[in-house]
Amino acid sequence: MAIKIAGTGSYIPSHVEKNEDFYNHQFLNADGSTIKNSNEVIVEKFKAITGIHERRYVTEELSNSDIASFAAEKAIEDAKIDRETLDYIIVAHNYGNVQYNTEQSDTVPSIASRVKHLLKIKNPKCVGYDLLFGCPGWIEGVIQAKAFIASGIAKRCLVIGSETLSRVIDPHDRDSMIYSDGAGAVIVEENNDEGGILAHESATYALEEAHYIFFGETNDKDNEAKRKYIKMHGRKIYEFALLNVPKALKSCLENSGKSINDVKKILIHQANEKMDEAIIKRFYKQYKMEMPEGIMPMSINMLGNSSVATVPTLLDMILKGQLENQEINKGDIIMFASVGAGMNINAIVYQY
Repeated sequence: MAIKIAGTGSYIPSHVEKNEDFYNHQFLNADGSTIKNSNEVIVEKFKAITGIHERRYVTEELSNSDIASFAAEKAIEDAKIDRETLDYIIVAHNYGNVQYNTEQSDTVPSIASRVKHLLKIKNPKCVGYDLLFGCPGWIEGVIQAKAFIASGIAKRCLVIGSETLSRVIDPHDRDSMIYSDGAGAVIVEENNDEGGILAHESATYALEEAHYIFFGETNDKDNEAKRKYIKMHGRKIYEFALLNVPKALKSCLENSGKSINDVKKILIHQANEKMDEAIIKRFYKQYKMEMPEGIMPMSINMLGNSSVATVPTLLDMILKGQLENQEINKGDIIMFASVGAGMNINAIVYQY
């Protein structure tokens, strides 16, 4: 029995926020001091490092559960299934349902319950729950769906990665330009075909690394509001990822029984273009190989970093022919990989 992805769907917000739109921001250092460079220089340096020149934000009337349901509808349609046959709805996110212009995240009911409600699923045995695992959350959700199906307690799961990071970014923090919004979803089910999920790997590093990504106050020290924003220690994350993600990829690939030469694509969390490229180069260096051209599809340049949504939206775009010069064919061996808050790392080897 294979455990496979039977359908994919995504929601890419309509509002485009370009790099030039940040020219009028007042960027400050973490201690509140003024940054000497002009915003034009700050933005240009940011683009050179991250590869991002625009990102997507949800419009004011939409929430995280809304866009999660949009992606789910498309995945259900793509898989051609009856939604009442879903055993689990697993929604990966990190910041809940943050409404526009509000300071508090809403996590009750769960995003999964909200999505089930929006999908109008009546079956009470379809269980919905949320998964908080940093940016690797969607991959971890797929791993959990695989475990449910392999154990015999489920036959079909809906796994969603959805986030509205534009609602939790500090306008005075340069790092805020990284983040974006989006949602991606897949149907995972048992299948008599070959392939599917061949191996997976997960890890949590929390002894010293737990607070590399955290919720903190604005860089504007004159602002007395107690609202918290997404913050990160970028250099520490970069060094951590380069050291640990290539090892996890190698371990996962070896557990799959496949060769490095079998891998056709690596869909890595769209965190930072230079960091992702460095990770994959180090992965191949372990095999004394150069990174093959076209092995690492990228969407961060136009979509930004939407956390849990980057990998499933990237997968959907490739399968739907929406990413230039990128395709996945039947029989292809691909890898999923992510790193993020926790600090968590995971990977999957998958055969289409």
